[in-house]
Amino acid sequence: MDDGRDRHSGTPTGSRRAVLRSTVGVAAAGSVAGCLGVLGDDSPTVLSEPDRQFDSGDLPYPAWGERVPDVTVPAPLSGGEVATRDVAEPALYTFFYSHCNTVCPVLISTMRNVQTHAANEGYADEVSLFPVTFDPERDTADRLGEYAGEMNVDADADSWTFLRPDGPERADAVVSDAFGVTFQRTHPDDMDAYMFTHSALTFLVNGDGYVERAYRSKAPNEDQILDDLAAVRDA
Repeated sequence: MDDGRDRHSGTPTGSRRAVLRSTVGVAAAGSVAGCLGVLGDDSPTVLSEPDRQFDSGDLPYPAWGERVPDVTVPAPLSGGEVATRDVAEPALYTFFYSHCNTVCPVLISTMRNVQTHAANEGYADEVSLFPVTFDPERDTADRLGEYAGEMNVDADADSWTFLRPDGPERADAVVSDAFGVTFQRTHPDDMDAYMFTHSALTFLVNGDGYVERAYRSKAPNEDQILDDLAAVRDA
């Protein structure tokens, strides 16, 4: 459902690879852009405004027609980082933690299926897939590499980049404050087996850095995402 309803070697290649940097720095948390108002013929989006009850600026997450939050997040499998507003091709973002056994595997599987479709149909270099963990304490580079194997994800492909905020406070700033994805630990801090309650959001962002769709669903419609992505890619 849409708005309101509901990579990693050292030498980057291509437009997406240009945003990977060898030195991981601390960037400002960024914030969600305000409502753009009535976009009309000047809309920075390809897809038309979704049929919904609320305007983009009234939603707690970046929605249709708004700029992607301006954040820079480490990419642990490459040792680099990704600046969201420097990504020059259509991108999908989703948010997860690897010890989840309910919603997150569905979100990651949807992204994986998009990756497979892109590879099979010859447009793997025209899309970037960014799963962002909000559990950086446990989701280390080693753990994310293991998780890629568990989920049958090709984490070595240029199209796929795990992002890991640098610590819990930064995860809260990036995932919750900037992208509007809420999450909360369900057990005390001293328990290794803690879990999270969290919302489910997947964003489609065009190559100019504007949100085309925010799919607020625990089980995103893969066919709809592929259709929307094709329209954005072909524009």
